[in-house]
Amino acid sequence: MSDRRQPARREVWITGVGLVSSLGEGLDAHWAALADTPAPVRDETSFAPYVVHPLAKLELDKQIPKRGDQRQMEPWQRIGTYAAGLALDSAGIKGNKDILGTTDMVVAAGGGERDQAVDGSILSEIEKQPNPELYLSERLQADLRPTLFLAQLSNLLAGNISIVHGVTGSSRTFMGEESSGVDAVRIGWARIAAGTSEIALVGGAYNAERRDMLLLFALRHLAMQAPWSPVLKAAKGVPTGSAGAFLVLESPEHAKARGATPIAKLSGVWSDRARRAQEGTEAAVTATLDHLIGLADPAAPGTAILSGATGAPEPTRAEAEVLAKTGLPVRSVTDRLGHSLEAQFPVALALAALAVSHGRLFAPLEGEPIEKPFDGALTRAIVTGVGHWRGEGVALVERA
Repeated sequence: MSDRRQPARREVWITGVGLVSSLGEGLDAHWAALADTPAPVRDETSFAPYVVHPLAKLELDKQIPKRGDQRQMEPWQRIGTYAAGLALDSAGIKGNKDILGTTDMVVAAGGGERDQAVDGSILSEIEKQPNPELYLSERLQADLRPTLFLAQLSNLLAGNISIVHGVTGSSRTFMGEESSGVDAVRIGWARIAAGTSEIALVGGAYNAERRDMLLLFALRHLAMQAPWSPVLKAAKGVPTGSAGAFLVLESPEHAKARGATPIAKLSGVWSDRARRAQEGTEAAVTATLDHLIGLADPAAPGTAILSGATGAPEPTRAEAEVLAKTGLPVRSVTDRLGHSLEAQFPVALALAALAVSHGRLFAPLEGEPIEKPFDGALTRAIVTGVGHWRGEGVALVERA
């Protein structure tokens, strides 16, 4: 009779983190901002009546030195490529061709950005044309750059990271909003844990300062309108935020061989998709998220939850119910940085690794009723990622 026992999974270390958001760039800037518990950085006028958390100003030359590379990228690609460079710096492998040549990459990405000026001009004039179809064809051929459609390919973020930073191992790109961020991390973690990869760069990026995406949210009545309010308190809409986050995941054996120490340990990533029917969405999300959190052993001491709750009414109300029921200290990532769709789960993981590495949880945000003070030693953080209309995920970050 064959032995069907599965081989033991290896530990997976987080050895590098790159994070950019409305709070700044890098781990030190984010920890300082979170420790001071200031009002979240938000813009309620540029895209009125909608709330947006704008990206802090970046000196792109520091991580994307060639101006030609910067020009050919869309904003979300520049955000992601910059954050990836920070992660490689944090892990101590920036410029190390031997390691970067074997570093796998798993990216969560959207489908690109529209040329808003061209779109607006066409929409303003097309109804005046005797032959709208011919007019549209001519305008598209004349006004759109030949690379526009290539720039909309989701896998160009991975391509730009490879070109700029020399990450040339295997590459995978996931689309699918919040779920893609969960799965990008899950696949990177699973391959290292199973022994089929030694080191991986995982993460994503999102540019919230764009009217095309705000329009999509607004049409579905999901965009948060001013004034801003905490998402777990009222769940009146999604306050999108520009952000990029990448993590370097590594096997302990590989890290030790190059003298690297872990920031934290990624002990598990689980994902699912509740059956969100028109009726019963909240109950389905509640049951699924309750199960996923249970896999992370919430009863263990020193545990807190970092929630990526979106602010979309039904799933956020369901998540708030589950989080309150756990009795654990909770912190909302969206309240502090905004919601960054594909990048939201990596962003939340970056903050979890940061908090666990410091051994303490940052202070609760005023006005968020679920958030309670926690002065104990933080050794574990459960990260949640519930999509605004589909997909649920949970990860466990522990002190290494």
